[in-house]
Amino acid sequence: MLVIQKYGGSSLQGADRIRAVAERVLTTRRGGHDVVVVCSAMGDTSDELIGLARTVSSDRPAREMDMLLTSGERVSNALVAMAVHNLGGTAKSLSGAQAGIHTDGHHGSARITAIEPVRVREALDVGAVPFVSGFQGICPQSGDLTTLGRGGSDVTAVALAAAMNADLCEIYTDVEGVYTADPRVVPRARRLEALSTVEMLEMAAAGAKVLMPRCVEYAHRHGVDVHVRSSFTDRPGTLVSHSSEGDSMEGSCITGVAHLRSVAQITVCGLSADPSATTSLFEVLAEGGIPIDMVQRSRSAAGHTMAFTVPASDGPRATDLLKQRRENSGDEHVSCDLTVSQVSLVGVGIGAGRTSIVARLCRTLTEAGIDIGPIAASELRISLLCPAGRLDEAVRALHRDFGLDGATEGTVEAGAIR
Repeated sequence: MLVIQKYGGSSLQGADRIRAVAERVLTTRRGGHDVVVVCSAMGDTSDELIGLARTVSSDRPAREMDMLLTSGERVSNALVAMAVHNLGGTAKSLSGAQAGIHTDGHHGSARITAIEPVRVREALDVGAVPFVSGFQGICPQSGDLTTLGRGGSDVTAVALAAAMNADLCEIYTDVEGVYTADPRVVPRARRLEALSTVEMLEMAAAGAKVLMPRCVEYAHRHGVDVHVRSSFTDRPGTLVSHSSEGDSMEGSCITGVAHLRSVAQITVCGLSADPSATTSLFEVLAEGGIPIDMVQRSRSAAGHTMAFTVPASDGPRATDLLKQRRENSGDEHVSCDLTVSQVSLVGVGIGAGRTSIVARLCRTLTEAGIDIGPIAASELRISLLCPAGRLDEAVRALHRDFGLDGATEGTVEAGAIR
């Protein structure tokens, strides 16, 4: 049996945690399984490197940032490999390039184009545990190192699992699996034993931070089952499977409540009725690499209005891009509201009972005295905007009212979900 194990930064924070990871890896190896390990950078290493770069340069070329940031994962891989050797095992650490991870040339947000894990298999053939640096690869055309962007180490693990036809991909973090809500916000959130990749993709897109959307997309596309577990305990975790249906189909159709704390609502008023105006608007955002959600269009005496949400960090830039566009497109007014957050109900069965679920959602929040903003619904998700200062109350109220509260409190180790 071939197992891919990925360990996040919080699982590697300090010598004691590194030794604990090495012991877990060897336990799996001594159980008769081949193991390939992917490590993230230790703790806050990446943030510290970014901060250091900012102190020495106001102009940080993307290529040089990739050269800098790829070092964090190589450090942690080498240290855990050393710990494995110290415990009597055999290990070999490899950079993403050495492991045969090929990418395109987009520094900072590269995409994997191929994996040729020749040296990984060579290490396995001699009984060693290969440690592959996550979050990185090499562009064959330029020969430059690249980084995969946010959630890149998870993508590395899933991509290796797909390329090597692994039996299981384990993602180790500081929570004991995927919960019905963030246990830091909802103490009685329940751990889900299993859910489908499509449910997990919606949860991730709506703000659940255990797995990044890009990782889940890759797993869904390539049929990789992902087992989310805590590196701090031996509890069973959550299986995210392309074939799983999650909880009983006779139970609640709501899998969980997810939230996005930092959201910007962009509103463009006075938009021309010409369809090309809408096309132009979204082309500007696409060219700027700005993701959008919760799109709504309305018509009034003043003309057409288009409203949508973007990540709060992209709000000012989106506003500037649209104002620049306005100079060539008429009398549009562009505004950006940074005082809202998004809360979402996610579940496979939402589509069939959408109207009653929306009604119940509105009643729950209205009775709690929480203002309700725009609502967007799909077959798998219902999202709405609410005042940012009332977000936690909204999440807890919906989690309770839709019967998701558990009998015991969830556990988050190391103080953060990564």
